[in-house]
Order: sequence, then structure tokens, then C-alpha cells
Amino acid sequence: MNKAFVKESDNDDEDDGLGPEAVALPAGTKNYITTEGYRRLRAELAHLMNEERPEVVQVVSWAASNGDRSENGDYLYGKKRLREIDRRMRFLTKRLEVAEVVNPATQPNKDQVFFGATVEYCDKAGETFRVTIVGVDEAEPLQGRISWISPVARALLKAHEGDTVTLRTPGGVDELDILEISYPTD
Repeated sequence: MNKAFVKESDNDDEDDGLGPEAVALPAGTKNYITTEGYRRLRAELAHLMNEERPEVVQVVSWAASNGDRSENGDYLYGKKRLREIDRRMRFLTKRLEVAEVVNPATQPNKDQVFFGATVEYCDKAGETFRVTIVGVDEAEPLQGRISWISPVARALLKAHEGDTVTLRTPGGVDELDILEISYPTD
């Protein structure tokens, strides 16, 4: 079989393993992250490096020793999984190197919305939301953890309890009333 049909890419750094879930940081900004988010990324990197990668390497070595590699599913899948793991490890390493850890508990202005704040707000329709503003690598919107670069977070930043802020969306303009601001305690 022609190599052109089976070879994936000479350059594994093409997309740098960011994947669809990775969010690019705006140019000139820092990679803010909470202490808990930093710990989670470090734990993921350690797990990949110390547990998952060695297991896959062992499977690939075993599969390679079985002979013909061209139709060996364990070998082909293992090599693909190794590339994915290595890509994710490079991504995590780069993000951790440039991470600026912020401990929201030490925020002096607890009456104002900053990174790490948990904000309860109400929109024009009267629906109440509770979100925590976190780093781009730890955002989980369905769990109420939004990135500090998201439109909602940008609208809320620097506001005080009782303020009304304007949120511009593709669907139009919305007014958000800030009901409560809180920060975690150490």
C-alpha cells in the first residue's frame, strides 16, 4: 500500500494538540488561572506522563514485537494514542509555563467583580444566574464556571453589587443586575 494513504502527518505540531476544547488567549494577555485550576492541570500532566503514556508505550512495544505492523490494530491505535498524549502534554506544559496563578481568596476589593469572583445576577427576563469567573483552561460553562475573556465575564468585571451592566450579544443587548458578589475563603 502506498505510504501516502496511511501516513498521517510528518508534523505533529500542526495544531499543537490544542483540540477543539482549547481556547486561544488574546494577544498580549496573561494566562490567569486559579490555584485549584493550576493544580488540576498539573495533576493531568503528571497522570499522562507517569501513568497513561508508559502504559500505551508498553502496548505499542508488545504490538510491534508481533511482527507485521501494517495491519496491527493495537500498534496503529497505540501510535495514534501516543501522538495524542504527547500533543496534550506539550499543550499542558506550555500553558503551565505561562500561567499566572491568582488566588481569589486574597482579593482585597471583595465588593467588586474581579477574577475568581462568584457572581449572582439577573437578566432582563428575570432569570437568575450564578457564575464563577475563572481562567480559560478551567472554564466549564454548564457548571457555571466561565472564562474571564467570555462576553458575560467582561460585562461583569469591575462592577459592584447593585450595579446594572450591559451585555452585548449577537441576539441584542441585555441588562444584567448584579445581586451578589462573593469570593472563596482560604
